[in-house]
Amino acid sequence: MRMNTKSAFALASVLTLSLAACAGDQDDVTGDDTDDDDVADVEDTDNGADGGEDATGEIESVDSITIGLVPATDSATEAEEENAQSLADQLSESLGGFDVDIFFADSYLGVIQGMQSGDVQLLMSGPVGMIQAEDEAGGTPILQSLRYGADTYVTQWFTNDPDTYCLDDEPVADEDGFLFCNGILDEETGELADYGPMGEDALELIDEGTSVAFVEEGSASGFYFPQTQLNELGVEVDAQFAGGHDQAVEAVYNDEFTIGTSFDDARANIVDDNPDVGEELVVFAWAGPIPNDGIVASDEFTDEELDILVDAWLSFAESGDLDEGDPLYDVYEINGLVPADEEALDVARQVYNDFGDQ
Repeated sequence: MRMNTKSAFALASVLTLSLAACAGDQDDVTGDDTDDDDVADVEDTDNGADGGEDATGEIESVDSITIGLVPATDSATEAEEENAQSLADQLSESLGGFDVDIFFADSYLGVIQGMQSGDVQLLMSGPVGMIQAEDEAGGTPILQSLRYGADTYVTQWFTNDPDTYCLDDEPVADEDGFLFCNGILDEETGELADYGPMGEDALELIDEGTSVAFVEEGSASGFYFPQTQLNELGVEVDAQFAGGHDQAVEAVYNDEFTIGTSFDDARANIVDDNPDVGEELVVFAWAGPIPNDGIVASDEFTDEELDILVDAWLSFAESGDLDEGDPLYDVYEINGLVPADEEALDVARQVYNDFGDQ
């Protein structure tokens, strides 16, 4: 179940410490107050319209909605702007023509600050960023993304030194020639293991002070979750931040580091320029599972209006089969949306809170 994410936007969580992550992680900013009722279905009104259209007149707390996004580079490209605007137009249509705009910030922290100031009503972020937005801006996580039918993913640890970190077995190649070891890929079935911690015995072999190519301080899969895993194992490393998932993969591929982290499987993002990346870098451990990125709504909305927003998004994203040409996929490579799973987000919430205690 490889996540081949060439998304225009980073799936990292925004950490207050950056966003986190992951918002990225891939988004993790939220409190424990959210009730399941916040994402309940909205009943059709008498006009008979479908989806969010039947609730258009019911959003009265704001005059317009601005969606906060972070571009993959320092500034949004024309293609990113066009894809994001198409998404805004689609949501607007589902809300019966309600005004929906896009705001690009230079960081996930900037998006959260936009929500704090009332300039952003919806933000898309990783799990840590979602928690941070909840914690710092009073937001409510309302939806989470689906990719390949799953609402969770993992950190992958990869290395250019399999002789050290692949224990007792030779690396195994999947159907695309990407190598794994330590039981992550079953050679006979060709199936990946269930998402969860893997290869922790190998992680314990990391020498104290080893430099590791993490993604960025605010990334759920690129820093928060793998660093938490190391903390639990009592392994101390020299954390270096590559600035993105692709960059972390490239840094280890180019022998600048021996070990790195990313979401699974970010190797596919650079395979066009580096066809042998799947052979040169072996995935030897996992951290997680990590809840997928999602959407957080500001505290300006009433509970009923949150229901309306959930209904509007699901009217075009509930199927789970979105692909190229669908605005939500083109913006974030999201195949679908489901109501936010508070129990799953508690995992990200705990990781986020643990970092705050350090």
